[in-house]
Amino acid sequence: QVRVVESGGGSVQPGGSLRLSCAASGITFWTYNMKWYRQAPGKEREFVADINRDSSSRNYADSVKGRFTISRDNAKNMVYLQMNSLKPEDMAVYYCKAEGLYSYWGQGTQVTVSS
Repeated sequence: QVRVVESGGGSVQPGGSLRLSCAASGITFWTYNMKWYRQAPGKEREFVADINRDSSSRNYADSVKGRFTISRDNAKNMVYLQMNSLKPEDMAVYYCKAEGLYSYWGQGTQVTVSS
């Protein structure tokens, strides 16, 4: 059974930091590209960042470049999203996606940025 589970969300003040984690099981993790998306209330789900299988390539949405960092640990079947200098517009449910021959989504983790 494939499971993709996000954690690490929470509430933070503007300018603060959070680190999201995504644990994947039931897949050959190192063969999957991993992605983070987010969805704010009333908006469509949008791409945030991705990382390829061996971490040699990372891409970011323009809105998060320089503030967010994606990384992965293939030995632990984990992918991370370090989010710094958070802004109110970063508030959303963040989703992890494992993308390979098939794609698998997690259930999401809420990030709230508010003073």
